[in-house]
Amino acid sequence: MKTRPPRQSPRIRVAAGSSGIRGKRIRPGSFPGAVVFVGEQRLAKVQIDVIHYDGDGWSEQLDVSARSGADVVRQDSITWMNVSGVHDVDLVERLGECFGIHPMTLEDIANTTQRPKVEEFPDYVFMVLKMIAFNEDTKTIDVEHVSVILGDHFVISFLEDDGDVFDGVRDRIRAASGRIRWMQADYLAYSLLDAVVDHYFLAVERMGDIIEEVDDRLLEDPHPGDIKEIHGLKRGILSLRKAVWPIREEVAMICKSESKLLSADCRVFWRDLYDHCIQIIDLVETHRDILGGMHDTYLSTLSHRMNEVMKVLTIISTIFIPLTFIAGVYGMNFKEMPELEWRGGYYSVWAVMLVISASLYLFFRRKQWL
Repeated sequence: MKTRPPRQSPRIRVAAGSSGIRGKRIRPGSFPGAVVFVGEQRLAKVQIDVIHYDGDGWSEQLDVSARSGADVVRQDSITWMNVSGVHDVDLVERLGECFGIHPMTLEDIANTTQRPKVEEFPDYVFMVLKMIAFNEDTKTIDVEHVSVILGDHFVISFLEDDGDVFDGVRDRIRAASGRIRWMQADYLAYSLLDAVVDHYFLAVERMGDIIEEVDDRLLEDPHPGDIKEIHGLKRGILSLRKAVWPIREEVAMICKSESKLLSADCRVFWRDLYDHCIQIIDLVETHRDILGGMHDTYLSTLSHRMNEVMKVLTIISTIFIPLTFIAGVYGMNFKEMPELEWRGGYYSVWAVMLVISASLYLFFRRKQWL
């Protein structure tokens, strides 16, 4: 008998850290505005990179000291400060002092479990979102907390680690590709959020491919391990849903905002980003509905297979019932049984048994039960 090799199917799980399940938690009773890091530390050292650009050129500074703070901002160009690592609350507070950031905003920056949202202040606009990427090596969905502060001539982005999805934005700045070098700071903020949302499409599409693969396999060859895989897929879709739904509200509020930091020229791009969020939500809800029925599909397929097995066993039993009856009759220990003295009795009984078996088999075939 050949043994079926173990199935090597991808399993979806959500990387811990940004969910707030592991790592540090905010202490109950802390006063509002207390900057406490909540999450899992991913970097040993915080790194600050700064890019200055305008229509004529660009410059980049790596690993800038936080002490310079607002001194790096130039009024004649756009400044993008990218902070990798939010576990150093002292550094976050120093940056807050340099740029006049409200303590409640600093608290949300350090809290990696914060729900995506947007808040307007007199001097800046604060945005929170989740950056999602599908890790092909580990087959996991990596979720990272991202905070963006839009100010006058500057944008500050806070990330949990040094990995991000902003390389395309950097390349456009360096190559003067598109309109980013000639637009205001709000277009840079839009570009960062647009890069995050575009990677939602990649993660959702990859999840969709795996869901289709599992769904097809459930119809052909369900396996007990599929239940665990379906559960992992559900968790992944829920993580995507928790990240995408609030962003729709966030972008909608930005589209309706009357802040002086959000120019009218950029509103059409925010509306386009809102459409992308709606498309992602539709995809996520579609995959969620498919997953909702996959458990029933799994049980139905197993039930159908069990019914097929029981049908075959029942037909075999039905064929052997008359044969067992005949064998039981002639197996009784009575002396006065005339057929026992027949010369061809043994062969006659076999002939009757074969005729009965063949007749029942043809009857079942005619009824399409076999």
